[in-house]
Amino acid sequence: MALLKLSRWSAVIEDSNHAISLLAENMKAYYYLAQAQIALHDSEFALDSAKKAHELCVKEVLIGGKGAGSLNVITELVLKCKKENWERKEKERLMARGGLLADLVGLLERERDQKQEVVHGDTSQELIREISNEYAEKIEELRHTFEAANGAHDEGRRRKVPDWVVDDITFSVMVDPVVTKTGQSYDRSSIMEHLRRSPTDPLTREPLRAEDLRPNLALRAACDEFLQENGWAVDW
Repeated sequence: MALLKLSRWSAVIEDSNHAISLLAENMKAYYYLAQAQIALHDSEFALDSAKKAHELCVKEVLIGGKGAGSLNVITELVLKCKKENWERKEKERLMARGGLLADLVGLLERERDQKQEVVHGDTSQELIREISNEYAEKIEELRHTFEAANGAHDEGRRRKVPDWVVDDITFSVMVDPVVTKTGQSYDRSSIMEHLRRSPTDPLTREPLRAEDLRPNLALRAACDEFLQENGWAVDW
């Protein structure tokens, strides 16, 4: 914890990995490891570590341990890592598109230059200008096509959060959905916090225990897929 406060990320990673080597199911070590990795923008490994911390925390909760108090902060860390991982992938996608555009523009420019090199005669200057204008229009059209494709791609998957991914207690996107006896799904962290304050179903007010909750695996997979494609929704 002291190393985290001092932002000594490499030392945190070293200590956490050592702790995990001694105790494979060390929830705190994975939690600290994920914080250090995300601070270093190693989002892919940070997400794996955060998910492992979450998994171990849930196990502790289910056997009646003290993990319930850590579930909220670990869930928040999972969401943070998912968002940064999405942002990294978006940046890589945009860079790849930019590289493809540059390659295509380069091909058009070389084709233009080759055509201009073989022009001869009294009208050569006029022909060179015509070729230059023709390829300038082609390059401009190509740029507009890429811009339109990027806009359509972003617009098609942004700023709409379906109701089924939203937790009805915290109104955040769910990470680990569980279902109650009445068939209603909540994120595990929010329903566990609710049960800590009041051991009742949030909708019916009938008695509800942590043991009554069941993982909603299909919804979890759907939420995970949604966040992979829409990392911005973490801050929704």
